[in-house]
Amino acid sequence: MPIEILMPALSPTMEEGTLSKWLVAEGDTVNSGDVLAEIETDKATMEVEAVEEGKIAKLLVAGGSEGVKVNAPIAILLEDGEDESDLEGFGGGAAKTPESKKSDPHPEETSSFETPPAATPQDEVVSKDVGHGKTQSGDRIKASPLAKRIAKDAGLDLGSITGSGPGGRIIKADVEAAKAGGSKPAPKAAPQAQTAAPQAAAAPETQEVGQEVGMPLGGGADYLTKRGIVAGTYDLEPLNGMRRTIAKRLSESNVNVPDFPLTVDCEIDALLKMRKELNAQAPEGVKISVNDMLIRASALALKHVPKANASFTPDGIAYHHNADVAVAVAIDGGLITPIVRAADNKGLSTISVEMKDLAGRARTLKLKPQEYQGGTFSISNLGMMGIREFGSIINEPHGMILSVGAGEPRAVVKDGAIAVATVMTVTLTCDHRVVDGALGAEWLQHFKRYVQQPITMML
Repeated sequence: MPIEILMPALSPTMEEGTLSKWLVAEGDTVNSGDVLAEIETDKATMEVEAVEEGKIAKLLVAGGSEGVKVNAPIAILLEDGEDESDLEGFGGGAAKTPESKKSDPHPEETSSFETPPAATPQDEVVSKDVGHGKTQSGDRIKASPLAKRIAKDAGLDLGSITGSGPGGRIIKADVEAAKAGGSKPAPKAAPQAQTAAPQAAAAPETQEVGQEVGMPLGGGADYLTKRGIVAGTYDLEPLNGMRRTIAKRLSESNVNVPDFPLTVDCEIDALLKMRKELNAQAPEGVKISVNDMLIRASALALKHVPKANASFTPDGIAYHHNADVAVAVAIDGGLITPIVRAADNKGLSTISVEMKDLAGRARTLKLKPQEYQGGTFSISNLGMMGIREFGSIINEPHGMILSVGAGEPRAVVKDGAIAVATVMTVTLTCDHRVVDGALGAEWLQHFKRYVQQPITMML
């Protein structure tokens, strides 16, 4: 029976994606591990590999298609021994059996694809005992032609093998597991089509972003017209996946997180001097930035104040073992936060090299999910754009985010006299459910000490 290749969930939050391009064509033969397509999520472009071997019979979704839902059929694969005749009556999609259709309370929501035909003569008929996962004599065993051939050559009884393929179908992997020592893949809880790659559980469909953030239902033009904006006086650009995710997550954070800001000024002349000296002695290709030093200072401050390295959950406060610092990077269409893992245990040159690599791949949408998902703390630096002071929205589940402004010459008082120093204003936004004012202030004291006395970062 043909196998559906489904749109994979490449991250826990992915609900839909763009099928950027196919790397195979109809009629191509593929093996397990071959790259089938490039999928663009809200944050990155990733390659999808084949799980089963066979021939691509049909591409159901064209390259460049946007808004393809997770678990939607995107292609059909024929296994060894199958040909186009096996596609008769099989259109792909989440087809349902006659029994499931009877109990379906929403028949209008079912797939438009036809139900797969009854078992063909290729599906063997054997006698099996009731119990232990077996059925009565005369029931049909569904198995791929390749699985049948391997089982026959190995002298294995298909009736003793549990299928893990779509609808309980026995596939090559099941037979090979049985050959290896009688072990079988665990039965699936429900029939499920095979996907193009291992998937995380698909997130449930959400409402339109406009509804999530408190906008009235209706399109963008309708929303603006109701607010007095005349049609034809603007260009409406549809939300891409990244901007949609940003709108959803930060709107939720702005509503759900009781945050508060703490602001301090840091003199950075000593830090700038030390940076210049370090870069003069750094290996070729390494150039430490002010941001690299702020990442390390933040991570060390979290190590000194572990209670601030925390996340709120409905069941309690999670205190993290490592200081995983996420850094906001602006890219076309939005922003992304690659993470420097365990930054408290890394030197400045290591942080510099790692951050340069992460930021470069972030701008080309080549980051892996584990490189931008998670983290325990965030930094957003707009100082290079001349912004003196600002506050950021917390990126849950982080308990704090640091907003860094521009370093600039300012008048300061030293020993009762006015002097000039390079001053940088930073604002720490705290989740009050996790970090109270005194705790946030304690973290800022340690951070400021590292910035103003950067030699202490070396200890």
